[in-house]
Amino acid sequence: MTNRTLNRKVDGFLNKAKKWKEEYIKLREIVLACDLTEDFKWMHPCYTFEDKNILIIHGFKDYCAILFQKGALLKDPNGILIQQTENVQAARQIRFTNVEQIIEMEDILKAYIREAVEVERSGQEIVYKKNDEYIVVEELQAKFDDNPAFKIAFEALTPGRQRAYLLHFSAAKQSKTREARIEKYYQAILDGKGLND
Repeated sequence: MTNRTLNRKVDGFLNKAKKWKEEYIKLREIVLACDLTEDFKWMHPCYTFEDKNILIIHGFKDYCAILFQKGALLKDPNGILIQQTENVQAARQIRFTNVEQIIEMEDILKAYIREAVEVERSGQEIVYKKNDEYIVVEELQAKFDDNPAFKIAFEALTPGRQRAYLLHFSAAKQSKTREARIEKYYQAILDGKGLND
């Protein structure tokens, strides 16, 4: 690790870390040994190759992880890549609960990082599911049928905002809950806002 490759914002992130600090430091050391450029994006250490995002290091309550941006394209011979939720299409994580796991897996992690760089170098891209492949629940369809302006407003949203709403509405098990969710966000959709805006 040379000083030239360190990012001051990542230093700040590590200094403020209350949990997973030792794990983050070891992961940083491993990643930088793979000749990636250190950056800070999405409030986390991010590592790039020729300005393309390869991975981020992040932590949660029960684990810390390396998240590969195009992890779905990695071969995963060790069966360690995790899809965070069924709706995550591209990214995959390798999770850790202590620094000893990271130390034991150092060679494996470097192999996965090198493969991720090769995936990026080769120009491979993730084929994302299109929004029309997601379920439009009958309650939302009924709202579209009753109010064409609402349907137009929904279709004018960015694909990501549409997808977030479709997933949120379809996640409810009961029709009553789906209707309540649609009603709650009705005005936001008309105003062109996303689920979290």
